Amino acid sequence: MGHLQTRHRARSLSVGSGRNQQGFTLVEILVAMLIFAVIGLLSSQILSNSVQTQNIIKDRGERLAQIHRAMQVIQRDVMQFSERPVREYSGDWVPALLLSNEGFIEFSRVGWRNPLSQPRSELQRVGYRLQDGKLFRGYWRVLDRSYDTEPAFQELLDEVDRIEFYVLDSAGQQHKFWPPQDGPIDVPYLLAVIMRIEMAPFGIVERIWELPPIEISSLLRPGAVPEQSGDSAPGQNSDPDATAKNSDGGQKSD
Repeated sequence: MGHLQTRHRARSLSVGSGRNQQGFTLVEILVAMLIFAVIGLLSSQILSNSVQTQNIIKDRGERLAQIHRAMQVIQRDVMQFSERPVREYSGDWVPALLLSNEGFIEFSRVGWRNPLSQPRSELQRVGYRLQDGKLFRGYWRVLDRSYDTEPAFQELLDEVDRIEFYVLDSAGQQHKFWPPQDGPIDVPYLLAVIMRIEMAPFGIVERIWELPPIEISSLLRPGAVPEQSGDSAPGQNSDPDATAKNSDGGQKSD
């Protein structure tokens, strides 16, 4: 009798121990898998967004650096403006400043660095124009041009939708054309060059650069060459009776 009770108690303990060692049910496994899947999906989206944001920041940074370099080049040229006109191979004089409403500006500037002491002027003729969505800077290696003189071009900016240049006179008037198409104006000075440029991804950007003191009358007289030092150089096609001298003032730059 006692032996039978002992066997029954041992069987009961064995059955109870088996129940305590049971694994997860199918529903519990599916719920766990669903939770891990949601966590994995959210993690992948966060990682993807982080990578995308980093790429956007990198692209914006490179674009800002490109724009900054271009603005520095334009500012350097404008702030070293010279009243020196240039002469075409035909003998006609071209004003020191040319401006049109088609995103074009051309002018003379001082401070063309010459570290190798080449036989050339330190004055330089430069121009900016928009072509095929790109802003180009052109420059001439001589001031007074022969029939085969061609400018060299460098690309400053791409993805440019529109660009406009203006000159601001001392009366506060903005001019899209220079020389003025409607004849001389009754104000004595030009004060600044204004540039409005529309480009991706920043939209319209406006810059204003102050000009050195310039009498408008000197820009409107054909062939008027200011007294500046170092304008002509051996081998340059220039008029000896109308040779301009480059001043030592202003920052020298390439």
